[in-house]
Amino acid sequence: MPQPTADVEPEVISNGGKPAVLVIVLTLNEEANLPGCLDSLAGLDCEITIVDSGSNDGTLEIARERDVRVVQHPFENYSAQRNWAQKSLPTRANWVLHLDADERLTPELVKEINTLLQGPPTNVDGYLLRKRTIFMGRWMRHGGHYPSFHLRLFRPEKGCCEDRLYDQHFVVTGRIQALRNDYLDIVASDITTWSARHLRWARLEAEEALRPETSASHVKSDLFGSPIERKRWLRNDLYGRAPLLVRPFLYWTYRYMLRLGFLDGVEGMIFHFLQACWFRFVTDCLILERRLKNS
Repeated sequence: MPQPTADVEPEVISNGGKPAVLVIVLTLNEEANLPGCLDSLAGLDCEITIVDSGSNDGTLEIARERDVRVVQHPFENYSAQRNWAQKSLPTRANWVLHLDADERLTPELVKEINTLLQGPPTNVDGYLLRKRTIFMGRWMRHGGHYPSFHLRLFRPEKGCCEDRLYDQHFVVTGRIQALRNDYLDIVASDITTWSARHLRWARLEAEEALRPETSASHVKSDLFGSPIERKRWLRNDLYGRAPLLVRPFLYWTYRYMLRLGFLDGVEGMIFHFLQACWFRFVTDCLILERRLKNS
């Protein structure tokens, strides 16, 4: 396994001594998003490492200007990149927090994490964070999209990212709890960027749907489990068994009508249709195409 190479020493936002948490941020051409992500970490008792997979814009310059450690590593997939970073990066912290460059911690969450990690419970190994999705500048409050819980903060020896090509979640061996405050997911700066990303993710999701599940580190599918396990049950056992090409429209109707997605205004109309219907319809088309080629 190649060893990480650091351009500069890591930035430590701390009162001195050992930082509470290592923040790992994945980047590839994120000059538009990275400043906001780093700004949101101000005040957090942490050290920050950016794991970059070949940016050719101003991403690395932004990191260097802020004295944030940068590590270059070839990108295979999100799961492999996150697990490589967690296992390979040197750190003095006892906790790890995984972020994307388009994600932000709210000041309330920064304060909550600082307070929590001053004396964390010994019987808790991971924490769920509440995601607040921002699309075209508007908070997507409805459509069953909020709150959405994601396991991002945990003891590194207890957790890893599941082996999936798309929609990966972290898995922790031990007890988990939910934090009270939100982090922000700034979905995309424009529709063109959003569409390009989701076309790429649709290909990955189609490939994932057709490959056997072999990893023991996958999130369990459990209707009565954690919010992530319940979401996986809805995805695999309910949505996954519905007819191809029909289920995207059923899911959009459920989100936009029954879960009141229409209350998110014009921005919500665009978001819920693109994310709940268009993206999933493209995914189903790719699944069908691959099945026909293999028949």
